[in-house]
Amino acid sequence: MSVQNESPDKIQGSPTSSHPGRPETLRAAAVALAGLSAVFLFEMLDNSILNVALPTIGRELNASATGLQWVTGAYAVVFGGLMLLFSAMADRFGRRRVMLVGLALLALSSLATAFVTTPEQLIAVRAAMGVAAAMTTPGSMALAFRLFDTESLRVRALTLISTVGLVGLAVGPTLGGFILAIAPWQVLLLINIPLAVLAFIGIRIGVAKDLPEELHRDPLDVIGALLGTATIVLALIAPTLFLEEGTGSWMPWAAAGGAAAAAILFVVRERTARYPLLDVKLIALPLVSSGLAYKAASGLAIAGIGYMATLQLQFAWGWPPALAAIGLLPQVVVLLFSGRIVGPFLRKVGMNHAAWMSAASVVLGLAVFAAGSRFGYIWIAIALVLVAAGMRVVGVVAGTNVMTGLPANRTTIGAALVDTSSQVATGVGIAVTGTILAALFTGDMSSSTWSVRQAATFQDGVTVAGFTLTAAAAALVLVGMARSRTRRPAL
Repeated sequence: MSVQNESPDKIQGSPTSSHPGRPETLRAAAVALAGLSAVFLFEMLDNSILNVALPTIGRELNASATGLQWVTGAYAVVFGGLMLLFSAMADRFGRRRVMLVGLALLALSSLATAFVTTPEQLIAVRAAMGVAAAMTTPGSMALAFRLFDTESLRVRALTLISTVGLVGLAVGPTLGGFILAIAPWQVLLLINIPLAVLAFIGIRIGVAKDLPEELHRDPLDVIGALLGTATIVLALIAPTLFLEEGTGSWMPWAAAGGAAAAAILFVVRERTARYPLLDVKLIALPLVSSGLAYKAASGLAIAGIGYMATLQLQFAWGWPPALAAIGLLPQVVVLLFSGRIVGPFLRKVGMNHAAWMSAASVVLGLAVFAAGSRFGYIWIAIALVLVAAGMRVVGVVAGTNVMTGLPANRTTIGAALVDTSSQVATGVGIAVTGTILAALFTGDMSSSTWSVRQAATFQDGVTVAGFTLTAAAAALVLVGMARSRTRRPAL
């Protein structure tokens, strides 16, 4: 029997015990779910709300194309690099405790935005927010998962939380565009402060302390965490250095070589450590590996289209932020009004088919954007609809599958795996897109006037970057499909 169709109770290591006092309805867990939803809303807003402000930030802070790339990329790099370490800490010291500390850091780092005057300072603030996200986001899924005993309630809870987050991802650019019309861009990040306060209160009141039997006491693999972080950071820095320094410089080669060396050492460390940060056997499980592949595919596509669509509308076509925000409304509409069909869709086609269909929809949307964006807005709108439709489902399915296939005392590391695959893919998507655009575009991208040649080279860069990411994302979807068909040996 395929593991995709097995009951969670039959999957080795899956949490199966019933705990007295757990809520039996979503309404009974309303306070906790409000706090956890606020955490996910912060993550999604931070992934999208700044996109529409990039031209404004570039002009006001005199930021280069590379600087703008790292304004968005620094968050993803730090988030993806530190998530496994903080999730391991949460599984050992308490998910609720680590999350509350992360929310306090989020509020403080968001407040620092008010004092930013240079691109470097903004990148540092975004990196601090990435640390806060690494401490909080995996815990939101893990805590929601352990709030309930039954799979149906868990799926509904994860659907609710992801709905709130995806609404934030959808309305972020639109909200950001309208805010920029009446307020400075710093307000876009100051919004995180009330969200952090709401999340802190909801989790502090509504979520009980972790039970000892739901935690573990294994030593933390700090060496593994450092090697994993170094791999991700160096891999994302190398393309930028090749562009800025050229192939004749030692710096980009050192970064690329360092990334490869760190990756090899990380794998060796995790395979030989007595208490590894990431047990590679967990990733090999069909439920886990297929879910991670789907999330990575969607992360690549979402990052690429989110970054390129904003630059296309504002830089290439000269739309003001408010009009560009309106241009992104097709995505908002789909995410806001498709929530009611998620449950019936999952029941009709099953989790396995829903996973690859939703991931494929996201990838198809990116392909449509790459091929058709030069021919007019209608193709961008179609691409946004396809991406939004896939996003609406893939997160819930991938997260549920991965969490179901893991032991109860590794749920936060499981949630971190899901988010790490998405965030690393997001970072890679932004790095690849930004590097290709910067390599093909000549001149200052943040300039208010472009020549005909500059507009043409930008569009060529969008096409090349779009199809590059489409090919990579499609390959990941195929991997996910192949792994979902793997049959586990009889227990």
